[in-house]
Amino acid sequence: MKIIHTLILVCILVLVSCKGPEPSSPYVYEPNPHYAWGYAQFFGAYYNWTGNKNNVITVSLFSESLSTNDQGSLQGFGQFLYLEDVFVATKDTKLPVGIYKIDNSGDINTITPGILDTIDNEVYTLGATISYYEENVSRSTLKLISEGTITVTRGKNNYTLICDLKTSDKKELKGSFTGELPHSDESLTPQIIRSKKKLDLILQ
Repeated sequence: MKIIHTLILVCILVLVSCKGPEPSSPYVYEPNPHYAWGYAQFFGAYYNWTGNKNNVITVSLFSESLSTNDQGSLQGFGQFLYLEDVFVATKDTKLPVGIYKIDNSGDINTITPGILDTIDNEVYTLGATISYYEENVSRSTLKLISEGTITVTRGKNNYTLICDLKTSDKKELKGSFTGELPHSDESLTPQIIRSKKKLDLILQ
């Protein structure tokens, strides 16, 4: 009996060891995040060479658990909303109040939708994107924002941004931000360096 018991135990151990790992459950992203901090960059008439004289601002919003290190790269876990190419009037140097639509026209009060573009044989993301930084690196991802609106209001010192967006895979993305939104002026920086700054922001 002892031998039979031992054989049964060995068979059980072999079966357990052969069993594959449990499939991980689908990760559920926060569809209504609160962005705790952010900033804006003014690029002036960035697309003047195309005939579009509207000014361009980019807006970056971050979850509270994300921060930057000494090299300026993001660290931590959370969500990073990047609104590249927010088109405003030629008189505006800071983000005006209003409702901004995700739209590829380049008109005032529009934000360029997220796209994949190839530059010098390298694929980059351009336009509006949402990046998810997770503790499990394999679950970190970036999604393109394809439609929706951003509503901007402003108090004495603070901005409030309310998001009503959809990603290219049709996931809803709400979210909000209230706080100071520091602006930096990149309009006098040479065009090639300004382009690199935009790409660096996306890739970090």
